[in-house]
Amino acid sequence: MLGFNGLVGIALLYVAFLFGVAFAAERRAAQGRDAWLRSPWIYTLSLSIYCTAWTFYGAVGYAARSGLEYLTIYLGPSLVMLGWWWLLRKLVRVGRAQRITSIADLISSRFGKSTLLGVIVTLLAVVGVTPYIALQLQSIAQSLDVFAGPGDTAADGGSVALWSAIGLALFTILFGTRNLDANERHHGIVMAIAVEAVVKIGALLAVGIFVVWDLGGGPSAMLARIDASPIAAWEQSGGRWIGFTLLSAAALLCLPRMFQVLVVENADEAHLGTASWAFPLYLLLMSLFVVPIAVMGLDRLPDGANPDMFVLTLPLAEGRDGLAAWAFLGGFSSAASMVMVATIALATMVSNHIVVPLWLHARAQGAVMSGDVRGMVLISRRLSILGVLGLGYLYFRLSGGGTALASIGLVAFVGVVQVLPAMLGGLFWRGATRNGAAAGLVIGFAVWLWSMFLPSVGDGTAIPAAVMTQGPFGLAWLRPQALFGAERLDPVLHAALWSLVLNSMAFVAVSLASFPGPVERLQGAQFVGVFDHSGGPGGWARGAADAETLLVMAQRILGSAEAQAIFAGAAAAQGRDGALPDVTPEFIRALERELAGSVGAATAHAMIGQMTEGASVTVEELIAVADETAQIMEYSGRLEQKSAELERTAMALREANANLTALSVQKDGFLSQVSHELRTPMTSIRAFAEILREGGLAPDEQARFAAIIGDEAGRLTRLLDDLLDLAVLEAGQGRLDLRRVVLSEVLDRALAAALPDPGGLRLLRDRAAEAVEIETDPDRLAQVFINLIANARKYCDASEPELRIVWRPEPGAVDFIDNGSGIPAEQGRVIFEKFSRLSDPGRAGGAGLGLAICREIMTRLGGAVRHLPGSEGTTFRVELPRNAAALAIDQPVAV
Repeated sequence: MLGFNGLVGIALLYVAFLFGVAFAAERRAAQGRDAWLRSPWIYTLSLSIYCTAWTFYGAVGYAARSGLEYLTIYLGPSLVMLGWWWLLRKLVRVGRAQRITSIADLISSRFGKSTLLGVIVTLLAVVGVTPYIALQLQSIAQSLDVFAGPGDTAADGGSVALWSAIGLALFTILFGTRNLDANERHHGIVMAIAVEAVVKIGALLAVGIFVVWDLGGGPSAMLARIDASPIAAWEQSGGRWIGFTLLSAAALLCLPRMFQVLVVENADEAHLGTASWAFPLYLLLMSLFVVPIAVMGLDRLPDGANPDMFVLTLPLAEGRDGLAAWAFLGGFSSAASMVMVATIALATMVSNHIVVPLWLHARAQGAVMSGDVRGMVLISRRLSILGVLGLGYLYFRLSGGGTALASIGLVAFVGVVQVLPAMLGGLFWRGATRNGAAAGLVIGFAVWLWSMFLPSVGDGTAIPAAVMTQGPFGLAWLRPQALFGAERLDPVLHAALWSLVLNSMAFVAVSLASFPGPVERLQGAQFVGVFDHSGGPGGWARGAADAETLLVMAQRILGSAEAQAIFAGAAAAQGRDGALPDVTPEFIRALERELAGSVGAATAHAMIGQMTEGASVTVEELIAVADETAQIMEYSGRLEQKSAELERTAMALREANANLTALSVQKDGFLSQVSHELRTPMTSIRAFAEILREGGLAPDEQARFAAIIGDEAGRLTRLLDDLLDLAVLEAGQGRLDLRRVVLSEVLDRALAAALPDPGGLRLLRDRAAEAVEIETDPDRLAQVFINLIANARKYCDASEPELRIVWRPEPGAVDFIDNGSGIPAEQGRVIFEKFSRLSDPGRAGGAGLGLAICREIMTRLGGAVRHLPGSEGTTFRVELPRNAAALAIDQPVAV
């Protein structure tokens, strides 16, 4: 039979092999050859740390004691991976976007980067996982004891557990805290876990195949043996099944080690697709032979044999020392991988949320510039690893090391799932507040401690027996395992029910009674709407720190090479020469995210705040960001936004209605004016024609009346010409006669036509500046100029009217500027519309078609005519086309 010393030698060789695997993985990652380390299969195998010594050894013992109830521990995680992948995807996306380093960092960052919440979750995790670490140490001690001979003092359980804790601590320190990775990824540890995953599933399958085919006579005989065993007659409790399944599902999300590999170590969100089916398959294989091994152990091993060790004792009883050694390595792998990842996760939490904040507080003046922060963080993590494993060993000694493995695991499950209400509320409810999360966590933690953790330490060790049976101070309703008179509940379900219910109620009630602060609201928007946000939230204004000071701080945390690369990249992105960027709010936020990857969000926030003299964004700036993103507003805020949008829409409708009303009035005036303009000359022509027809007039009177008839006919012709011209333009009829002309010549023609006698209008122009060649239709352009010049003569009300014509090379336009009182603002919006006239039609005598015709002509020429409000007098700008030569000469006029 394989002896104790031989097994220890095999274990040491196995550890040396894992050491080599981890070292090789770290070296390849440092060389940048880590593509295969980031594969979905390595990621899926790393999730196997869910299968600890509890599932390797304890599942068989659980089946022997409680029948098929052990399946609930596998069903919960499988349901999460298969059906709740959307929740896992959101967790991973938040982790990558916010540079989350632990589950405490997740809760702290979500609720305003609260240091207090980070401390609460860290303490809860440490206390909750301590029984789990004790379980692993107990499994190693018990498995080695199976191989020890009678009187072998070296196999003392306490000594084995102590040396195991020391060895695992050294391995974890060596590969878990060799450097301060800004991404908090540990390639060596993850690769070692992947190898251990293969070892432990291979070992369990090998033992299962041996039991079914060698001992059981094949599947058919094995099934018959199972039907005849006490396990088949075991009555299952529906309440326990549902409760334990939900509990294990929640544990997959809340266990620090699972969060570490599921979220922090995730290199690609797409890996969840593979893990969603491959990990449940892994769990299926792990559970496949549990019942056959339990049935065969109960049938063939002596009464009183420990069911938790059937995986080892069955091969040993049949003389299969090699298979037993492989099974031992599988169990050792299960325990070692859990301990390594759990202590890394807990050490990160203790360092980031307790040690570093205390150190910063103790060195309030220039803390981040005094000494090597990087070295301090690494030392604190190494000491935290020793401390966490020390607590696990202490719990092992206090509990006596004789409790069933499954019972210890359930204690840990109920403890860590107290984070679930705050986690789910933070991911899906923007109204969740820091005070609500703190209240829920504290109450749930206290209830779990009182109703489950302290009673599990040992009879009378933490809680006197009298208190267990009578309650504190004789208050029976406060008995640890019969709170509020609930005496018939299973102890595990009792503790889980009351702790989670009171936790959730406090979380919701306090959140509703309080209001989130500005940073909480921003973080809430980033977490709840993580798929709609690509950048991080605002958080810092320009402070007093310069780039050199921030670089020194970053080097002490991230290391010189990585810090300098970050600063150089930021400088290049800003378009600056050199290696130092401008200290903008965007740069400070980016730097904070980088630091958060190493020391956690709350600590990074505190460090940046100290360096920038606490300069944070104002409430007004936060509200502005909230308005822009529309993601962090509460229900009432959304109603206000909708109300504002409706008000703006109503204002726009009122303005449009006013414009339409003005146009309608203008149109009515136009029709009245056209009717008047048509009737007046026609009436004059008819009257004077009647006089001429009657005869008897002197020759001079006949000549005068004939001249009046001619003038009125010309007036009528001009009105009809304007209407016809506008109709032609709008109908797309007519053609442009484009050719190269000199601008000054077009202006000369327009002035000669519009001002044959300038009279009292003073004209200012620079003909030399106007000597530019343009390609246009000179007749149409002259028509626009004539209209604008004539309007200036008619409308300018200055005592000494003047008109300035100015050529603007940039943007290639001609400005017509008079010194009158200008056009009223309410009429400036509609002057280019058809039928539009100034409020006093008597000043012009036209029908209000001139500017409408100008707009149609310039649009067709490829330019524009605009009224420039706000200038002295009235200013019209005629913008000539940038490339008139590109217009086809025979192109029809259209609008």
